[in-house]
Amino acid sequence: MPNQLKLLLFCFFMSFQIQAEATEAGTYKINPGDILQISIWKEEELQREVRVLPDGSISFPLAGIVFIAGKDITTVQAELTKKMADYIADPVVNISITEVSGNIVYVIGQVNNPGQFIMYQPMDMMQILSQAGGLTTFAKANDIIILRHGEKGREAIEFEYGELEDGDDLDKNHLLQSGDVIVVP
Repeated sequence: MPNQLKLLLFCFFMSFQIQAEATEAGTYKINPGDILQISIWKEEELQREVRVLPDGSISFPLAGIVFIAGKDITTVQAELTKKMADYIADPVVNISITEVSGNIVYVIGQVNNPGQFIMYQPMDMMQILSQAGGLTTFAKANDIIILRHGEKGREAIEFEYGELEDGDDLDKNHLLQSGDVIVVP
């Protein structure tokens, strides 16, 4: 089978996997560094653009300090609506994410362009390694590690680039999470 056809098939199957994993992951979770536009309907003085602080909180008039990192917009709207109900009759809270600048992964080691990368869409390992300019000739392609702080605590996830490069084990092309650190030895 010609290499171009293999690449085309690989991309086709990966797009289905990414869509499936994105659906499993659910809605976007707010991260420290994200910027939100918050407004209360018919309350012009209660319109603010706020950045989520490193501790995962925001400060909003009448609501005080609210911890929102790791929550989706619907949950945050419900929390702010409840807090605002003490001061405003039937408040209608509108929230939009104007910048996902907190949705970052880091790539270090033997890649051509190491650094931090903002994920504007769900991304997997092959996509982020591509954004990092690919592996250098000195990289140990089958010893790559994803360092993650997740619900299970800290974990190190092994990633074998060579397997995916050959079109094998496509299910191991992990979908990345905000804060992941990819180490390419």
